[in-house]
Parts: sequence; structure tokens; C-alpha cells
Amino acid sequence: MSAGESCPWAPSRAPSWLQPLLDNVDKVPTAYLRRVPADVRAMIAAADAKARVTGARRDAAVLVLFSGPPGGPPEAISESADLLVTVRASALRHHAGQAAFPGGAVDPGDDGPVATALREANEETGIDPARIHPLVALEKIFIAPSGFQVVPVLAYSEDPGPVTVVDPGETAIVARVPVRAFINPENRLMVYRDARSRRWAMPAFRLNQMLVWGFTAQVISAMLDVAGWAQPWDTTEVLGLDEAMAQVGGEGGI
Repeated sequence: MSAGESCPWAPSRAPSWLQPLLDNVDKVPTAYLRRVPADVRAMIAAADAKARVTGARRDAAVLVLFSGPPGGPPEAISESADLLVTVRASALRHHAGQAAFPGGAVDPGDDGPVATALREANEETGIDPARIHPLVALEKIFIAPSGFQVVPVLAYSEDPGPVTVVDPGETAIVARVPVRAFINPENRLMVYRDARSRRWAMPAFRLNQMLVWGFTAQVISAMLDVAGWAQPWDTTEVLGLDEAMAQVGGEGGI
């Protein structure tokens, strides 16, 4: 948390089943890039350096909200644990139809990344920030295509209360997705954007209402890996974005 940021961190509020992730958050950046080819990592680093020099980098934060019971064995993720995920409206100019964590760009009045993440989550899902306990900020991740440097704010709520689509013009779906759905090997695959980027295929999750891939999927995949929750899955199933999106229902692809 930055100096002066008013919303306190509350790592002690984390349930025992979330502790394996908290204990290993410093490993998330390495796990995030594990399947990215070396030349692509170099391209990202070069784009980050250029954006830093030109001032083109934009700060953003997302809320990575786990919900579930306050108790449970630390050696296994709770069966009822879930993650809050949204799908952006298909008519938006940027990132239309993408599955994402609630979040967005920092506003001038935001008092640090926690304030940004909570404000955006409230605006997108109607969630009550008072029910949310920020636990830790993950290391900033630079998104080369958009120029955003994003701070994922890991948080916990025993009961986040009702969540819903606040503005259909901005958000198509708000869902509390069971973490078990992300762990399930049957729901995992590799996805690439187009034929030119096939060798840059990244982890994705094929769910009932949405295809989660890109930044959001890489963060989730990295968290599963470092927390020891991931199960062996078929990384040889590699699909193009359009083909993968055709396999899910509703409006939700990324």
C-alpha cells in the first residue's frame, strides 16, 4: 500500500485455505511469465521500458476477490471458494466481450491501488467495499498492448453480498466462479489470438458462460501454480480464439 493510503491491509482476515497463496505471492510474477517465450518476454520488457521513458504507461488496479468460509484445512482450497469475474459488454470500444477481474484505470482522486480496485468493483458489480478485506498487492504487471501497469489487489470476503451487472452498457456478466472450475483440468486449454501468434498460446479457462484468457487467465493460472492448487492438464490442446469462444455459451469470451 502506498504511503497515506487509507484502506488498511488485513492479511490476518485471510482463511487458512487461502494461506498457501499468500505465502507465495512473490512467486506469481515468475509463474505469470512461465509459458511466455523468451523473445516475447523481451518484447514486453522493451515496450515497458519505452512506455516508461515516453510517459505512456498508465496505472490501473484490479480486484482479485476470493470468497468462501473463514475456516477449513490449509492443505486444500475450500470446495465453496469462488472468484469474482466480470465480462465486459460486447458493444464497448475497447476489450469488448473480455472476461476480467473488476478494475480499471486509476482516477486522480484514488488513494492508491486498493481504492481504485474497490471503486471500480463497486461501479461494475455493486459490491459493498465494506465487506472486502484487502490482503496483499501483487507485483505490478505491464500489459504491452494497452500500456497499463496493473496492480492485482488480492482480497477476501467471507460473504461479499449481492453482486450484479450495474451498467449493461459496460458489463455483460458478473459471476462468482467456483475456484474448483478453474482447477478442473477439463476446463483448461491453451489459446492464441490469431494464426500469427499461435506459438504465443497462453493458458485459458473454458467455462459455461465465458472464456477466460489473456491477462486474467495468466494471473489465475499463476496463482493456482504457486499455491499448489493446480492439477495436471492438457497443455497440448491449443485453439484459436474464435474456435475457443465458439465452445462457450452466452456473451462471455475474452
